[in-house]
Amino acid sequence: MFIIFTGVAGAGKTTVGKLLAEQLGWRFYEGDDFHPAANVEKMRRGEPLTDDDRWPWLGALRAVIHAAVENAQNGIMACSALKRSYRTRLRVSEDVIFVYLAAQPDLIQQRLEHRHGHFMNPSLLESQFGTLETPQSAIILDASLPPAALVHQVRQALHI
Repeated sequence: MFIIFTGVAGAGKTTVGKLLAEQLGWRFYEGDDFHPAANVEKMRRGEPLTDDDRWPWLGALRAVIHAAVENAQNGIMACSALKRSYRTRLRVSEDVIFVYLAAQPDLIQQRLEHRHGHFMNPSLLESQFGTLETPQSAIILDASLPPAALVHQVRQALHI
């Protein structure tokens, strides 16, 4: 099984994903680590990424997911995957499960204002929500809940 936590920046994808990976003993992949330097600089400047910017990044993530699934290795990834087409690109098999951390803009704004050490410019919040296509085939959770509660809900939903 390969679980991908999706949602806008600041929804808690990395925090919840790492916690779940730690509990299960699975490998965790931070999707942001696969962005080309040009993408990181663009986001740092507050410029939204285009689909053309994202396709090579999504290709790199797809390769990681595909290798894990092909080798029957469980994994967890944090990746915004805001559009349906992005999630379609990442779903290499039925073993890929999406967990969408749904959040209101005011909560995310508050979190981003208090986040340090991340390249994502808080000014991109509006573009994140503008790009977001709410997943239909995902486990949908309320991102305002504590990380431990979200992990518990994922484990219950997936029986893991």
